[in-house]
Amino acid sequence: MIWLNDSLSGILIFLGIALLAVEMLVFAFSSFILFFIGLACLITGLLMFLGLLAPTLTVAFATVAILTGLLAVLLWKPLKNMQSHVDHTPASGDLVGHSFILSGDVEPGQTINYRYSGIEWRVKSDQALSVGTEVEVTVANVGEFTVTAKIK
Repeated sequence: MIWLNDSLSGILIFLGIALLAVEMLVFAFSSFILFFIGLACLITGLLMFLGLLAPTLTVAFATVAILTGLLAVLLWKPLKNMQSHVDHTPASGDLVGHSFILSGDVEPGQTINYRYSGIEWRVKSDQALSVGTEVEVTVANVGEFTVTAKIK
C-alpha cells in the first residue's frame, strides 16, 4: 500500500490526462463528465506532487469529488455555450468548381447520374441543361452535385 501512496500523484496525473484524451478524441467533447473528472484528477495529482495535499486515497477521492463538482458548476454554462454555437456556412470542398460534360439532359426537379471518383453522383440544376453542355459544380452535397452551365 506504501507504493500506492508514493505514486498516487503520478497515477492521478496519468488518469486525468487519459480521461481528457478519451473525452476529446472518442466522445468529441459531447459529454463533459469525463472532462470534469479528468481535470479534477489532473489538478489533484499536481497538488499532491507539489506537496500541498497528503498523498492518501481518502484525500484523493475527496479532492477529486469536490473539484469535479466545483468544475462542473463553474464550467458547465461556458462549455455548453461554446458547444451550442453552430456555424451554418456551407462547406466548400474540392468538388465545388469541378467541370464536366453532361451525358444527358437535366431539367429543374430532375436528376441524372454522373460517375466521378468511383462514386455515382446525382446531378441536378435549377435551369434546363442539354446533353453535351459543359457544367460546373456549384454545390456538392452527399451524393449530389448542383451544377450550372460553365461560362467560358
